[in-house]
Amino acid sequence: MKRWLPSPLLSVCLLLTWLLLNQSVEPAHWLLGAVLGIVAPLLCRPLQPHGYARLRRPLALLRLLGFSAIEILRSCFNVAQIILLRRSVDVNDQFIRVPLDLRSPHGLALLSCLINSTPGTVWADLLPDQHELLLHVFDLHDEAWWVDTIKTRYERPIMDVFETPATPGDPL
Repeated sequence: MKRWLPSPLLSVCLLLTWLLLNQSVEPAHWLLGAVLGIVAPLLCRPLQPHGYARLRRPLALLRLLGFSAIEILRSCFNVAQIILLRRSVDVNDQFIRVPLDLRSPHGLALLSCLINSTPGTVWADLLPDQHELLLHVFDLHDEAWWVDTIKTRYERPIMDVFETPATPGDPL
């Protein structure tokens, strides 16, 4: 089954998206959507060298994404305030290194997306020999706070979602 339908959830989502975009439930659209839902994941399989991600704790992912949305909005206002109200000589932009325990390629990709989506921060590089993240911060005041924030608010929940197997009785 996995050979012909590598990601059933993705296939169903593609079918439903096709039907919604065409605003029709005619049999021809069901057939075209089903073909799209089967063929697209098969064609994209070579682009997934590590396979499809398995979410261990989906509720932890939803909590992380909710927190990240709030953080992105907060950062938008902070960066706008810095740009509009401060002189450029008062801005302390620097690179910092954040040691990472996260090893999952899917988790690292999610961490990169979250960091780069947050105004004022840019994922500059992943140093593979030390497994450290090189992060550019637009207005750095406390490096230890940034390292702690990345490790506790982002890396730990991502590890819960992608790396740590969920055990019965664990709180979500």
